[in-house]
Order: sequence, then C-alpha cells, then structure tokens
Amino acid sequence: MTALATPATRPANPRFSSGPCAKIPQFSLDMLADAPLGRSHRAAVGKSKLAEAIDLTREVLGVPADYRIGIVPGSDTGAVEMALWSLLGARPVEMLAWESFGEGWVTDVVKQLKIDALVKKAPYGQIVDFATVDFDKDVVFTWNGTTSGVRVANGDLIPADRQGLTICDATSAAFAMDLPWDKLDVVTFSWQKVLGGEGAHGMLILSPRAVERLESYTPAWPLPKIFRMTKGGKLIEGIFKGETINTPSMLAVEDYLVALKWAQSLGGQAGLIARAEANAKTVWDFCAQKPWLANLAEDAAHASTTSVCLKFVDARITDGAAFAKAVAKRLEKEGVALDVGAYRDAPAGLRIWCGSTVETADVAALMPWLEWAFEAEIAALAQAA
Repeated sequence: MTALATPATRPANPRFSSGPCAKIPQFSLDMLADAPLGRSHRAAVGKSKLAEAIDLTREVLGVPADYRIGIVPGSDTGAVEMALWSLLGARPVEMLAWESFGEGWVTDVVKQLKIDALVKKAPYGQIVDFATVDFDKDVVFTWNGTTSGVRVANGDLIPADRQGLTICDATSAAFAMDLPWDKLDVVTFSWQKVLGGEGAHGMLILSPRAVERLESYTPAWPLPKIFRMTKGGKLIEGIFKGETINTPSMLAVEDYLVALKWAQSLGGQAGLIARAEANAKTVWDFCAQKPWLANLAEDAAHASTTSVCLKFVDARITDGAAFAKAVAKRLEKEGVALDVGAYRDAPAGLRIWCGSTVETADVAALMPWLEWAFEAEIAALAQAA
C-alpha cells in the first residue's frame, strides 16, 4: 500500500472531546491562583466566589432577574434529577427523547418515579415534532442531543400561555445556543461542556412558575437530602445565593469564574454563539464537499453547533462501527484529534466538539486529517480484500 501524504498543518489543540471539553484558549493553571483552597465554602471568601459564579452566569446567559440560579451536586445529571424528582407528578407528563441522555430521563420518570408519562421518541439524526407536543402537560426534553448532534431550532412552538412546566436539559447548549427563557421553566447544564470547566457541579435555573410549583406541591415519594429545595413549603433561597447543598470544589469554582470572565471578554453569549457557529460551519462545509461523509442530523435546521455528529456513507464500508473506530484511532495516534469517536449508544461515526472554547483554526486544520484517515482506512480495506 502506497503511503498517503499527511497534511502539512496540525491542530494546535487536538482536544475535540464532547465532555469534558477543551479548556478556554491559552488556559493555564496559574489562572486559578486566586482559588481559596483549604478554606470553607461557607467562609466569606467562599460565599463571595459562589455568589459571583451565579451572578456572572446570569449576566453572560441573560437569565431574567426573577429566575433563580443554583449550583447543585452531581453535574447536569444531578440538576436534572433534582427537577424531575421535585417537580413532576402534579400534572400529566410528556417525555421527549431523540438520543441517549433523553432516553435516560425517560427511564427515570417511567421506571423509577413510575409516572404514566406519554413518551415521544425520534431516531438518531431526527427530532420530535414539537407541533405534536401538549404543553399543558409538564414536558421534559434535551435542547441539544449531545450524542446525536440534533438540537431544538428555537422555542417558537412552545406556547407562552402553557399550563405545564418545560424542563430542559441544556448541558451542551447553554452558552453556545440562544435559549428562550420565557419558554423554559427549568434549565440545567454542567460546567464541563461549552465553557470547558471541570466536572461534578451542575447548574439549576428555575422560572417563577417552577418556584410556584415547588412551594405548592409535595411529591408522593420521599426526596433525598441533595434533592430538597424547599423547607416548610418555602423555597430554600440560600441554594440560589451560593449556599450549596454540599461542599463544592473551590478550585473548580475558580475555574468556572475564569471561563465566565473569558466569555465576558468576547462580548458575552453573542461572542460564544458566534465561535460555536463558525466551528460547526467549518465541519458542515467540509462535509458538503465530500460524498463519503455526512452530518448525522438529517435536517440542517436542527443540526447541532456544538456536538457535531458525522457518519461515513461510502458504499465500500461494510462494517461501519469498525471503520469509524479505526479512523478515530488513527487520528488519535497522530495526535490530531482526541476522543472523537461516536458515543457508545449512537450510530457508528465521529463526534467533533465545536463548542465555544475550540478555535476555528483547529477545526479547519483537522478537516484534511479526516480525509487522510478516511483514505488510509479505505486503502487498508482494499488491501485486506
């Protein structure tokens, strides 16, 4: 087999993982020197840092002043579980799923909480038709399918006068996509996605309607301590002022603050969105020129700008999973793309994180390497035959 010429340019940062994601450009551990290590998070300095994290989150995301923002345990998973266990059961429920994490929330609600919910699913690459959803029920969905590369295009089909709550897992959307706050009652995300923060901490954002539900409804099931947001029928306001339920990592908090201030330097959310869109467009444009590669998202209007999922569509490929794994392995061996294999439950292919901390120049530099790896594996197939 004739050796293929390798591309001349390499990505300066080969980290395209969909979580934990790339740190902010020019990140250095020296940036965390102000972290109050060895101090109580309940000391004045700890409280100040946690409150600042909440305030900057509100500023960068444009969260309305009457929405509560809390730092909670267990990353995005913990934040979603707090919402599901604390809020559901008061009204009928509709569950929407089009990828593995949405499927996970269906399992929790139907099998663990044993709620007789209406479940609507779409296959990978597609999305549930929001025109068919009854928003007088409580509706649970992911805004962006991290493992499917498919997102909600906008909130136009969510009525403002809905009777139910909208509970939205936005972990790979927050900071990179425009979230319509007036259409969302619960929004959750984690630090390790779009801002490249560290894991373990989740964010829970509640609308006034969600707070009203918390204060007027008591679930039929017992709530573990880390899920409890009310006491005596009233919201525990301290949770939403930085008085966390359990001990947070002040090093991770400092890292999140650094990322938020970096976001401010770009002009806030608008700058973050522009970076993610430029990254995704680089991949989309490349796909449009290559007949052997396609976006897993079938409708461009719903294609993710963060977790861009790709599939190989060449007729010479007989074992899609083995081929995709071989391409990902070849890219990692060359040190040009780390952790770009498709999620284990997703269709065979690649997943390239294009979130806001990724540099567009690195995405552009990766594209010729994708073609190189594809051609190398095709040549290997021909030789094996």
